[in-house]
Amino acid sequence: MNNLLKLFIIATVFSFYQIDAQYIVKKDTISGTELSFSLDERINDALEKVEGNCSRSSDSSVKAPPKILVANRELTNAEICRKNPKIMGFKIQVVVVKSNEEATKISTEFRNNFRNLKVEKDASLRPNYKILAGSYFSKQSAADDLKNIKKVYPSATVIPYAVFCVEAK
Repeated sequence: MNNLLKLFIIATVFSFYQIDAQYIVKKDTISGTELSFSLDERINDALEKVEGNCSRSSDSSVKAPPKILVANRELTNAEICRKNPKIMGFKIQVVVVKSNEEATKISTEFRNNFRNLKVEKDASLRPNYKILAGSYFSKQSAADDLKNIKKVYPSATVIPYAVFCVEAK
């Protein structure tokens, strides 16, 4: 009898537990997919009250941000440099030599003759070395320096080369 009473009390507690919660079917607001979950009626009422206070409009479409029209024009050097610190520009190829010692000697000699131009050695053609000077945005901007360099190094020429924007003229 004692066991029967315990069983009855446990069954009563579980039945009240099941009666208290209801099976409510909700619809997803984004894609319309049905979501099924157990929810107490009081909690459901509270959620519906909060959702009712939201100022949502289901028929309003999402507005795209206004487009900003920019006139079609050529970018300035400063605008180009802001986007890319290293660009394809031009350098003056002073000479091409066959050894590193000779390249170092000509680089030093070039620095003494043309103090306002940066000079560098390019070893990409090993065993040959290129002596390069200056950094320019265009061939036209290199023309004046090329004319002065050709007086000392007649084989000098302007070549396309990757340059740092901040150094270019």
